[in-house]
Amino acid sequence: MGFLPILFIVIIFVILISIRQIDQYERGVKFQLGKYKFVAEPGWRLVFPIIQSMQKVDIRVKTVDVPFQEAITKDNVSAKINAVIYYKVSDSAKAILEVENFKFAVSQLAQTTMRNVCGELELDQLLANREQAAEKIKSIVDKATDPWGISVESVELKDVILPDDMQRVIAKQAEAERERRAVVIKSGGEVEAAGNLARAAEMLHEQTGALHLRTLNTLNDLSSDQSNTVIFALPLEVLRAFERFASSKDK
Repeated sequence: MGFLPILFIVIIFVILISIRQIDQYERGVKFQLGKYKFVAEPGWRLVFPIIQSMQKVDIRVKTVDVPFQEAITKDNVSAKINAVIYYKVSDSAKAILEVENFKFAVSQLAQTTMRNVCGELELDQLLANREQAAEKIKSIVDKATDPWGISVESVELKDVILPDDMQRVIAKQAEAERERRAVVIKSGGEVEAAGNLARAAEMLHEQTGALHLRTLNTLNDLSSDQSNTVIFALPLEVLRAFERFASSKDK
């Protein structure tokens, strides 16, 4: 076999082993002689051994589950907090060139930032405004990871676990708040009822005979139950009416 066929076979072999496939959700950071060259797009790409190399970077949204962190709030309450961070690689070259392991770096940065942000909030603020705390964590982490070619999509606080004694205190506070609201609602109802009674009394006073009709209506309601014993006091107006009737009859 001649030299040229052997050379041709060697070239074909080198080309075959140099083919690299980059999927649609990946980008390839290509190096030549140890120097960064360019970012390869999806498809088949040639990476010649020894002189060239390529690292693939997944550009899909990734999830980092931040484990529970011990944090002290601004009002000196200890709490355990965990979160989940969604991020993606926006610049593949920076993700490889600027940081050694961007996944580990994002996780560590998120843990530190979460503790710092919780230390700036009081417990009530943290419990009532989780979205605000999560947005602040997202803003800080996104700004810090921007030089690494990382874009933080969102941050969600999952759980805030308090000590048992603090949970009991919060439960008592919530119960006291519910009792206060019940008293306010009840007193408001009594005020409204008193106003309605006052208006009803004024209407009965202004309309002649209205009080008598009301009295007869009440007697009718009481008479439906035969077990009731009713002591009825006649209004003074009725007695005077009977007196006038008797006087006129005598005449």
